[in-house]
Amino acid sequence: MSDKTFTPADVATHNTPDKGLYIIIDSGVYDVTNFADEHPGGAKILKRVAGKDATKQFWKYHNEGVLKKYSPKLKIGEVKDVAKL
Repeated sequence: MSDKTFTPADVATHNTPDKGLYIIIDSGVYDVTNFADEHPGGAKILKRVAGKDATKQFWKYHNEGVLKKYSPKLKIGEVKDVAKL
């Protein structure tokens, strides 16, 4: 797992399959590009939230076990909140 930091603006540029599909859950950044087709809820949902903070949507449908299971594979870093600098 990388300790790379992203700004929300960095994540926002990764919102298409060719640029990569990144989502934010809590403060973690996840690359779901290659996972989209495996997503039990369908790829369309991930594409819709790509580049955005999907925390609220994620917790509405998943529990912590899901995050723990997929974090090692999908987590690529953390969001650094520019406002706090």
